[in-house]
Amino acid sequence: MIEFLWSIVASIVVSLISLIGILFLLVNEKTLNNILFILIGFATGGLLGGAFFHLLPEALEKSSNPTLTFLYVILGFIIFFILERYIHWRHCHKEGKCDVHVVSYLSLMGDGIHNLIDGMIIATSFQVNISFGLITTLAIILHEIPQEIGDFGVLVYGGLSKLKALFYNFLSALTAIIGVFIGYFLTTSIENFSSVLLPIAAGGFIYIAASDLVPELHKEPNLKKSTLAIITFIFGIILMYALKLIHV
Repeated sequence: MIEFLWSIVASIVVSLISLIGILFLLVNEKTLNNILFILIGFATGGLLGGAFFHLLPEALEKSSNPTLTFLYVILGFIIFFILERYIHWRHCHKEGKCDVHVVSYLSLMGDGIHNLIDGMIIATSFQVNISFGLITTLAIILHEIPQEIGDFGVLVYGGLSKLKALFYNFLSALTAIIGVFIGYFLTTSIENFSSVLLPIAAGGFIYIAASDLVPELHKEPNLKKSTLAIITFIFGIILMYALKLIHV
């Protein structure tokens, strides 16, 4: 039961990250973009480190079939690809013209599903043990910070006021708590469920880092900023490795 309570608290903390859009009200756009770029580098390293140093080793330890575990990793990669491609739609069509309100609704829908999955991952990781759950939650937070800032921008671009964007983004984030209940139920009622969900989560982490975040880092032409992003990227990996050593 204590693991479930930890999961609920962790999901609430992750949900509160959605309110980081408040920064838009406090700092100018140039400063915010600089902060966001540093966070993207750090989040990329944190996600990769979380996948390779924590989720995958734990999944392999629980699995009797390593090949099947890596198939689940690929499945996770595919799931997140489909989620982004068909639900969390971010692109304009018809020669660059967009119905921005549709983009806003789809953004909220995609975030809701994404956060639901995050909640399931959190619940499953805390069932392994509390320290593993905390490390997994940290990895999720690292990628949620830059993502939520970007999502807030999409909602404002879609015609919502800043306050409404904050509110609806927060409501979408609360699905992580629902995900905790689902993940906890499945983990406690289905044998070896964590050995399936953990590698799927690892595949999702790898997809987000490689497909979404790394391309953003490549867009920066300024050598100083790019070097800083590489440093924070490596620091994110080192942090996750250090947490692995402490965990061991």
